[in-house]
Amino acid sequence: MQSTQHSIQYGDELIRFSLRRQPLRTAQRLAIHVEPDGSVVVDASEVTSLEVVLSAVKKRVRWISQHVGAARERLHHVLPREYVSGEALHYLGRRYRLKVIVQNDVTPGARMRGGFIEVTVDEHRPVTIQKILDGWFRIRAREVFAIRLAAVAAPLGWIKHLPPTRLQFMKVQWGSCSPSGRITLNPMLVKAPRDCIDYVLLHELCHLLHHNHGPKFYKTLDRCMPGWRVVKERLDNMAEEIFRV
Repeated sequence: MQSTQHSIQYGDELIRFSLRRQPLRTAQRLAIHVEPDGSVVVDASEVTSLEVVLSAVKKRVRWISQHVGAARERLHHVLPREYVSGEALHYLGRRYRLKVIVQNDVTPGARMRGGFIEVTVDEHRPVTIQKILDGWFRIRAREVFAIRLAAVAAPLGWIKHLPPTRLQFMKVQWGSCSPSGRITLNPMLVKAPRDCIDYVLLHELCHLLHHNHGPKFYKTLDRCMPGWRVVKERLDNMAEEIFRV
């Protein structure tokens, strides 16, 4: 999948966006995303002209500007983690505290114990602690997502078989659905409450029926989860904490 950088002017603001060319996407299906970090991504087919893409972005430039501004406002005060005992961590919407245990000749690892997520290391190095936590969240995510995907997909008439899925750490996305029908999920989503996880899964499953963000897509989403907008707003408001590294 190729990606190029472009921009358009909106008043005094320069809107930059990444254009991703997806071979399996049809020319009629173009999608515009504002990611949780405020970056803008446009998905288009290989044959869609840049002129058509720019026209589509211009039509939604006000919406894009508002969402970019909101994302930046949420993120401007976020500080990087130091990976020391006492820092807050989240899992399934609950708040935990990090507890770092340094011991000689120990096998590094992580576990949940009471209100703590304990990380055992033989030397206090933030990069090592982050790597251990990432692995722990990935294992938890694989288990949780498999259960919730089956539950969310069960009542959906267009799902005959569960789609292939994969986990991939992403800086700005909760998930995505490829034109071929493979769903990619960010393991960090497992930090969010269950209803937020269900919303993301439903969102991607709806893309198996509608491969864009057109009226039919949102009509389907409304029918399957009438309160999804409230859930999405809550998830977006947690983005800075979930993606914090």
